[in-house]
Amino acid sequence: MKTAIVILNWNGKKLLQEFLPSVIKHSAHLASIYVADNASTDASVSFIQAEFPQVKIIQNTSNGGYAKGYNDALQHLEEELFILMNSDIETTPGWLEPMIKAFESDKNLSAAQPKLLDLKKKTHFEYAGAAGGFLDSLGYPFCRGRIFDTCEKDTGQYNDTLEIFWASGACLAVRKSVFWEAGALDENFFAHQEEIDLCWRIKNLGYSIKYLGASAVYHLGGATLEQMNPKKTYLNFRNNLMLLLKNVAGFKVYPILFTRMCLDGIAAFKFLAEGKPKHFTAVLQAHFNFYAQTPKLLKIRSHTAGNRPYAKVKSIVWAYFIRQKKHYTDLF
Repeated sequence: MKTAIVILNWNGKKLLQEFLPSVIKHSAHLASIYVADNASTDASVSFIQAEFPQVKIIQNTSNGGYAKGYNDALQHLEEELFILMNSDIETTPGWLEPMIKAFESDKNLSAAQPKLLDLKKKTHFEYAGAAGGFLDSLGYPFCRGRIFDTCEKDTGQYNDTLEIFWASGACLAVRKSVFWEAGALDENFFAHQEEIDLCWRIKNLGYSIKYLGASAVYHLGGATLEQMNPKKTYLNFRNNLMLLLKNVAGFKVYPILFTRMCLDGIAAFKFLAEGKPKHFTAVLQAHFNFYAQTPKLLKIRSHTAGNRPYAKVKSIVWAYFIRQKKHYTDLF
């Protein structure tokens, strides 16, 4: 199966220098490797050309973020399987074979992710995807192996293959035909949670999304935006509201949004109490931008909203903070 590994880059020369060698070593025999460059100004392109001539370069004309960067780059590719990979991923021997085999053997499989482990603490799962993603009824994302800030130790408990609701954008394998059928990545998101939006649309089309525990990679995490960067807070709060309005069908989306906005307000004042005024402001800005985009989102939802069940649990907030269920297996 013709496979393209596509690494999106913006001024990430140091990351490419550190992580590209492992990707080439463990993947070049099975896949074409591309770097899609979002108009970098740090000599990333000339560095790749000089040090990694086997890597193909796609030069985007602007830094449109994760979604636009990939949409612009992928339209040029002919491979049947895309693997969208962050520039801070360290691959492992044999990681790619199970991914390709899974797509070859299951024609309904349309997106997948490997086991994502923390490069800084290799015994533990990594925040951005861990062992596969799910949502609760209010749209809060969580993972097997990671709920809120609690990342589990990898003891082999998730060395399986499992149907999941969303696959992590840190290392997202997606069938080319379905990527375009689902409408590609939503560029209004810019970055963060756009992969959940894409996976939701893929699910609404009736396709399968899986976690493949036989494949493992390490993720540095936070290399683009640090975990507690106000910009990341803004994007996460805004994009989660957009995600709900786009994809939850029927009138029920409105009480869900109202509840989420109330909980967002509590989170904002918690930031303020913790001496983080920039994060308080980020939440407010996220809501104002969401309100501004609501008319456009209401038009879009007529094409994207679906009735397929999406909630794995009723409230991950209640389970985690009130019932003290810190691990995925504690939830059931």
